[in-house]
Amino acid sequence: MNYFLRKMGFYVVALWAALTLNFAIPRLLPGNPVDILLAKLQQRGGTVTPETREAYALLLGGDDSQPLWNQYVDYLNNLVHGDLGVSVSYYPAQVTDVIAQSLPWTVVLVGIATVMAAVLGVTLGAFVGWKPGTWLDSLIPATTLLAAVPYFWLALILAYVLARVLGWFPLQGGYDVVLDPGWNAEFILSAIHYGALPALTIVLASVGGWLLGMRNMMVSTLSEDYVLTAEAKGLSPRTVLRSYASRNAMLPSVAGFAISLGFVVSGSVITEQVFSYPGIGGRLLGAVTNNDYALMQGLFLVITLAVLGANLVVDLLYGLIDPRTRARS
Repeated sequence: MNYFLRKMGFYVVALWAALTLNFAIPRLLPGNPVDILLAKLQQRGGTVTPETREAYALLLGGDDSQPLWNQYVDYLNNLVHGDLGVSVSYYPAQVTDVIAQSLPWTVVLVGIATVMAAVLGVTLGAFVGWKPGTWLDSLIPATTLLAAVPYFWLALILAYVLARVLGWFPLQGGYDVVLDPGWNAEFILSAIHYGALPALTIVLASVGGWLLGMRNMMVSTLSEDYVLTAEAKGLSPRTVLRSYASRNAMLPSVAGFAISLGFVVSGSVITEQVFSYPGIGGRLLGAVTNNDYALMQGLFLVITLAVLGANLVVDLLYGLIDPRTRARS
């Protein structure tokens, strides 16, 4: 019980530190979202007065003329009430609405691709590590090369070959624009068709890391005493592989998988930009480009909560799976 309480206390402190950094970092960047919004208003022929500036500052989540400490208190108070402010990039939309529209696309695309890459890489890595030096080892250089290739370059190559030349997939977008978004078979099939190529890019770029990590852990595990004892007892190779070697070699991959799932909500910025996919990655890039404090803070908050939540779940599962973890803590 003390182990779990210590873990919970650690993550509460980590969450407070993350929220504080989330508040501070955007304010250290050059530019001001209120000035940006007023500049857009002037470009459209609007009149800017001190009263207008004050109204826009309040609209965006607080008066920037206040002391920083007051802004921080207002920021925490707004978070408690679920108010993330108004986005400059997508004015006058609320930040929560912008995130709610984009998050499902990224979670489905990157989440499914991450799970596929992890399962495929860990499974192949277990078999390759079980019989090192065989022809299966020839898979490693190819997958490592794909992992080393920049995301945007791989995405552009796949888009050119599979979409433009062969015409197997759509080149850009998240669904057929002639369809109305909704939970119907036609729209879902269209979304799957449009998301297949970005997902393939993520899988090809990620599977090599999972395969190599699992393979190396398997090679190290094969020399452990419990594996040698299991083989000496005459257990079948399949039983030794499944119940002894791969089960213990998989523990580091579990931690890596949880961290990867935590970062799913941040999306794959480059991949989404190449394919013009309507996910979080494009929103994050637009927020940084436009110095959109409110949207940046909202996106960072969602990413932070996802990463901390995933790590907390892994720490708690580690305590249940491996009792030695509780003993050392």
